[in-house]
Order: sequence, then structure tokens, then C-alpha cells
Amino acid sequence: MNYLVLLGLLVAVLGCVGIYLSSPRQRWLRTPLPARSARGSGFALLVGAWSLWALELHPLTATYVLLTTVMAHFVVLPYLGAYVALRREGAR
Repeated sequence: MNYLVLLGLLVAVLGCVGIYLSSPRQRWLRTPLPARSARGSGFALLVGAWSLWALELHPLTATYVLLTTVMAHFVVLPYLGAYVALRREGAR
């Protein structure tokens, strides 16, 4: 596997996490990150991930991979947030 594809996956995950942490309903942090800057940097990271994938893959394939990755992470991140919140409450 090419390193650009793996780097694109890492950048996409960071972008999704940044967007998730700016949500007022996120459960990872006690207070959400500032919405404008966190969402802006998250979307910039997603564009960067697409750019990395477009260097290695066909642009249409890079778009499909980006959308699939974003969809999967936005499904998983709230469950991880609920798990973190349960662990935090259980530790008290």
C-alpha cells in the first residue's frame, strides 16, 4: 500500500475528529472546541486528504474514498464519545 493513501486516511480521520469536537453535542471534551476554527481546520484537512488521494488515485475514486471515510467516521465517533462519557462517569 502506498504511503500517500495511508497519510490521506490519517488526515481524513483528523479532519473528522476536528469537526466532531466542534459540535455542541460531542462527548469527548467537557466543552466543545470553537466551532468556526475547528470546523474550518477540519474541512481543510478533509480537502488535504482528498488531495493526497487524488495524487495516487483517480479523482473520482478519491472522492468516493473520502465520502466513505467521512461517513464511517461520523458514525463511529459518537459511539466513541458515549464510551468516553460512560468511562468518565464510572471513574467518579
